[in-house]
Amino acid sequence: MAKQAREHRISILLNDSEQRALERFCDKYGVANRSRLIRETLMRAILKKMDNDQPTLFD
Repeated sequence: MAKQAREHRISILLNDSEQRALERFCDKYGVANRSRLIRETLMRAILKKMDNDQPTLFD
């Protein structure tokens, strides 16, 4: 599987407590790549929501 280039930038702003929580999490779990953590966490939440929104046979 070929890697896809990431060409689209998204910026987010965090307040002080959100930034401290992110820093604590990364320090505690040895996260070296925060961009990857945020990207994977965001995509996991999006895909879960989309999966939950799919109609099912018995709806």
